[in-house]
Amino acid sequence: MGGPRKLTIRREGPADREAVHEVNARAFETDLEARLVDALRSGEGPAISLVAVLGGRVVGHALFTRVTVEESPSEAALLALGPMAVLPEHQRQGIGSALVREGLAACRVSGAGAVFVLGHAEYYPRFGFELASRHGLRFGDGSLAPYFMALELVPGTLGPLAGEVRYRPEFYVE
Repeated sequence: MGGPRKLTIRREGPADREAVHEVNARAFETDLEARLVDALRSGEGPAISLVAVLGGRVVGHALFTRVTVEESPSEAALLALGPMAVLPEHQRQGIGSALVREGLAACRVSGAGAVFVLGHAEYYPRFGFELASRHGLRFGDGSLAPYFMALELVPGTLGPLAGEVRYRPEFYVE
């Protein structure tokens, strides 16, 4: 009987593309997120793309892309987490948490001032995310305010910002 397999989090490489597509397609109800990740690779590409590897197989993926705040141009690098996905059979084993922690560490190293996420209100606060609306920031028309969160990596980054956080155009295509 073999021992526990070691989870490795690393940068996504070109050979991982098909596996990353599969992870995103299987983790969500539709393949919308998988197609989004593929589309985000065009143009400027993602800022940070990480994979979780277990037993030689990609079982999770986290993507961080650049965002802007329309009404408050900022010199700070602002990133958004998402999509973040784990294969269904590997969920609830800490893989998603490991991806988020490693991703945030990579964001800090890259010099990002803040990270945003549109996601589960019960999940992301454990990493330090709080409602973006507390900082005068919103996503779209604000109807998703309970799910739109921000994490300041560099103190003072969020203070001068206000208004709508804009993701890359690929996020707005259905």
